[in-house]
Amino acid sequence: MVVSSFKSYSTSNHEVVNINKNNKESKLTRLNHNGQIQIYQSSYRGSYSSIIRDSLRNAALGRKVLLVQLMKGGVKQGIVNAQKLCGNLTWIRSSNSYDQYEQEDITNNKNLAKSINNCIKELWEFCKKELLSGEYDQIILDEIFLALELNIISKDDLISTLENRFISGDVILTGTTIPKNFLLMADQITELRS
Repeated sequence: MVVSSFKSYSTSNHEVVNINKNNKESKLTRLNHNGQIQIYQSSYRGSYSSIIRDSLRNAALGRKVLLVQLMKGGVKQGIVNAQKLCGNLTWIRSSNSYDQYEQEDITNNKNLAKSINNCIKELWEFCKKELLSGEYDQIILDEIFLALELNIISKDDLISTLENRFISGDVILTGTTIPKNFLLMADQITELRS
């Protein structure tokens, strides 16, 4: 379960009143707080149903959640056809993905592979914007590490985005093979076993 953020407490008032011993007020500025980076690792793809369940629960409890499945498709969704659930969960899948085709078809058709990669890159650019905006209480980047492994997204770009994110809630990253840089950045690492 993900711990609630204080973002909903007061998003517009960044000043805090401090009353000292002499009953004098002084203004302090609230610092923006970044939530945790959580990594979920599993030995096989498609094992993250608990994360999806928790995202639905968080959305039903009033948290604003973004669930992005970078490497899943099949529903021609993409950014323009994002699904809204529970009023607070935005669920987006790539409009074109590797799991929609046979590996042989992708290998033999360079234009198809390029089209798939471009759709995933477009979705990543959207995710970067959302991570920097502070709009969501929780952002889940499902199979982001597979996109790194396939060199669709650069490791440096992901690291830079995570370091500069403006989200008071948690960022959840999933994958099968996790580079050491990210294990060192993570506040929580969960290994899911079958």
